[in-house]
Amino acid sequence: MIEEKKIMVEEVDAVETPPKARVEEAEAAPRQRDYLDGFLTQAPSAVPAGEPGGDLYDGIIDALKEIFDPEIPVNIYDLGLIYGVDVTADGHAVVTMTLTTPHCPVAESMPGEVELRVGAVPGVGNVEVNLVWDPPWDPGKMSDEAKLELGML
Repeated sequence: MIEEKKIMVEEVDAVETPPKARVEEAEAAPRQRDYLDGFLTQAPSAVPAGEPGGDLYDGIIDALKEIFDPEIPVNIYDLGLIYGVDVTADGHAVVTMTLTTPHCPVAESMPGEVELRVGAVPGVGNVEVNLVWDPPWDPGKMSDEAKLELGML
């Protein structure tokens, strides 16, 4: 048997108007009319070379984008194989990367190619490439450009 539920409705003739909020005039310093004054004319702060947006970091990313997976026509950066790039103040670069699978045919040569290409970037001293398998690579790590190139979008 279905139990019938009733909704109680209350009808009213009028509703009291709530009181208006009042803001007291501040006795402190007067408010400036243009609070963005000076902000828009500020020059951007310089980005350290080894930080994202810096010349050295961007040069390393550009070098990584020149390395292509031999089986897939997409560079290793857009493919999502690069997990991290760290650059110290003295130009030491550490690249953390993975491969699509541990049985990848370039498992022995790819880290060496990354080391050579990154080491050729002006300003880079030593290069260390860390090949990791955790977290494992999956197609979700690819950039939208890579997915479009492979017909996945």
